[in-house]
Amino acid sequence: MNTEQAIQRWNRYAERYTANYDEQGDIHRVVLLNPTIFSLLGEVDGNHLLDAGCGEGYLSRLLVKKGARVTAVDFSQKMLDIAMERTPQQEAIQFLHGNCENLSFLADEQFDGIVSNMVLQDLEDYQAALCEMFRLLKPNSTFIFSILHPCFVTPNSGWMRHEQLDQQYWKVQHYFYEGEYHQLDADPPIVLYHRTLTSYVQAIRQAGFTIETIVEPKPSQDMLRKYPQFAEDLHCADFIVFKLKK
Repeated sequence: MNTEQAIQRWNRYAERYTANYDEQGDIHRVVLLNPTIFSLLGEVDGNHLLDAGCGEGYLSRLLVKKGARVTAVDFSQKMLDIAMERTPQQEAIQFLHGNCENLSFLADEQFDGIVSNMVLQDLEDYQAALCEMFRLLKPNSTFIFSILHPCFVTPNSGWMRHEQLDQQYWKVQHYFYEGEYHQLDADPPIVLYHRTLTSYVQAIRQAGFTIETIVEPKPSQDMLRKYPQFAEDLHCADFIVFKLKK
């Protein structure tokens, strides 16, 4: 699947993918990703931020509530339509149609920070996207991005039940495979690109970034009391979040 086919797929299924989103996103974002991203972002009041791959726009809206001015881009026009419908006051958010692999319509070094939440694994040319983020950032600014953890979420990975031991375990297969695969537990199946952790780190360095922090989100005790089903996320990490510096 090439980029154009991926865009068509996201346009076709945008409403279904975002049907369960509220003002905080979906449950995985509430429990795992949002707390991590905002702890890494720190104070954003007065900053001009890029939400790279904004989807239905929940993160952009949260950033605006914290005082940021946001430019939000997504390659799915249908996602942008949903984002604008769900954003009653758009004065502080500029929604633009664009592919993070090539944002040439945006000027160099104009953003105080960039966040990209669960996007790079959806892009065919993730190296180009990393280079674009570097170009768009002001010097000494940070780029924070989250992806599915490439060491654990691999083609054919998933929970398995060992009946004799009465235990459940996470199966990992095909870690060194790099390319397109379908996440079959989604309806409809999501098309993703798997890369090794080594490939991501090499691409980060080649783009010019320094890795400042890496976080593998796990649920807090407060979140576990509210969402006890996330106890399984103490066994292995679903996501990994990078904080990079230009």
